[in-house]
Amino acid sequence: MTMLKFLLLPAMMAALAFPAATQEIQRLDPALDRLVPASAKLERVATGFDKWTEGPVWTRSGSLLFAVIPANSIMQWAAGKDASVFIHPSGYIGETSYGGPEPGSNGMTLDLDGRVSVAGHARRNVWRLETLDPHGQITVLADSYQGKKLNSPNDLVYRSDGSLYFTDPPYGLPTQSDSDPLKEQKINGVYRIPAARKQKPGAQPDRDSLQLIISDLPRPNGIAFSPDEKTLYIADSGKKAWMSYPVKADGSVGEGKVLLDASGEKEAGGPDGIRVDKKGNIYGSGPGGVWIISAEGKHLGTIKVPEVVSNVAWGDKDGKTLYITGSTSIFRIKLTATGVRN
Repeated sequence: MTMLKFLLLPAMMAALAFPAATQEIQRLDPALDRLVPASAKLERVATGFDKWTEGPVWTRSGSLLFAVIPANSIMQWAAGKDASVFIHPSGYIGETSYGGPEPGSNGMTLDLDGRVSVAGHARRNVWRLETLDPHGQITVLADSYQGKKLNSPNDLVYRSDGSLYFTDPPYGLPTQSDSDPLKEQKINGVYRIPAARKQKPGAQPDRDSLQLIISDLPRPNGIAFSPDEKTLYIADSGKKAWMSYPVKADGSVGEGKVLLDASGEKEAGGPDGIRVDKKGNIYGSGPGGVWIISAEGKHLGTIKVPEVVSNVAWGDKDGKTLYITGSTSIFRIKLTATGVRN
């Protein structure tokens, strides 16, 4: 079987009709009723992918892009169509065997021009697709800090000033450990690219301008801003907690604090990808499904998902549908809340 045929198997399976997933919304606070209506139903829209889907983003053309990390691919799905391979390889592009479990790309986001930016993960950089063309021009936005290669950029988010923030744990390295022989950075940082949006297509990254803004987290992962951009949220999969940081005028951040700790939970899954709604509530992968958390750090409830959840993204025309990437499937649920697109 050719590699292309292997990669298309999930898309072929996604064309089948799937029943709605087992429905359960854990409601812990009355405030959840204003975000998740009683009629909300979780729906599986595609399945059969290889072990771990990630990094969903809703494009301006009305399609969902998501990564299948073990298959080293970015997939594309739209309502009424089968999922199909959009970019392969999306991450590792070396000529020798990769030798690890996660050779693909990871998180994705849009800038204000609608261009897709990608956390390269096993490619060890952050790159931007200049048009929604899988064969279009790619611009590398960051690949090193102080002369040393990045670990494996995991997730990313733009600020309205055009700067791009990203997390850099070691999950895209072959051993996924801090002792990996390829790891050049001593820390697992959170970085800021000050003028990412203004970088000219095809231009080399301004490596000297890359800013390390957080350096003391064990496994920084998901990342998002509050709607007013005064707070930066980081989901740390090492602490198994969601962190919050005050954002300063120059784009740096102040001292962080634990917003909510999930380390004592026993269900499968943990803090990973996160998004926010326009009221400031946080939606992120957590034990047992998608956790919904108030801006004050209160766990309002959980959308139970029958797979381990990796990430979420707002989609559809009105921004009220939450798309969810799981271990082998893509889910969606229609909410009352309106998401902040990114």
